[in-house]
Amino acid sequence: MLRLIREGGDWRELAAALFKGQGSWGNGAAMRIAPLGAWYADDPEQATHQAEISAYTTHQHREAVVGAMAVAAAAALAADPAGPPTPEALLDGVIALVPRSAVGAGLRRARDMLDYGDPGTVAAVLGSGRRTSAHDTVPFALWSAARALGDFERMFWTTAQVGGDVDTTCAIAGEWWPPRRPARPQRTGWDRPRNFPNGSPSRPPETVIRCRRVPGAMPAGTGGPSCSIPSLVRLSM
Repeated sequence: MLRLIREGGDWRELAAALFKGQGSWGNGAAMRIAPLGAWYADDPEQATHQAEISAYTTHQHREAVVGAMAVAAAAALAADPAGPPTPEALLDGVIALVPRSAVGAGLRRARDMLDYGDPGTVAAVLGSGRRTSAHDTVPFALWSAARALGDFERMFWTTAQVGGDVDTTCAIAGEWWPPRRPARPQRTGWDRPRNFPNGSPSRPPETVIRCRRVPGAMPAGTGGPSCSIPSLVRLSM
């Protein structure tokens, strides 16, 4: 799409034409929107309105738009200068600000599951972004964030441990934390190695790049591309 825009295409037409004219229902618009919601911390309705406008530049399917609106509303409510709401009040406020949709239905289920302590069970019901759709991503991310407002470590590991589209769910949930962090965040050891689902390593392995000289390349040490990379070799840490 960006290439077509660079070539002179109209973003309105291009975004609307995606997926056989339905527009994208992906979770990208929701993933990027929380800072805008925080900007409108004193006006959640305006946050949802601006999020709707923002989403249309890339995601014109109704669910993607509502997903962005929901995250913006949640960020605005969480950053309220008068003080943060309770988890129940937070999700109730979001539900009241978004139109009827699959995202909205997921949020209502998320509200009903706030007393569930097993993230895996909740993700099985709400989704965890495996389908990369807004309605498969936003409800769980907001459930996780609502349960752990002000506790970044808890929010992060609760969200990450279920797998799925982890970078997106963690981004959506984690964007809420900064408005409520203490003036001097302290390292508490929360970033120690952990085991992740699907056999991923608990800490990133070191890598060694085996290079061969490329004819005509710049000499080594000059900052130029002096080699190609045929393989990456993991080393035990």
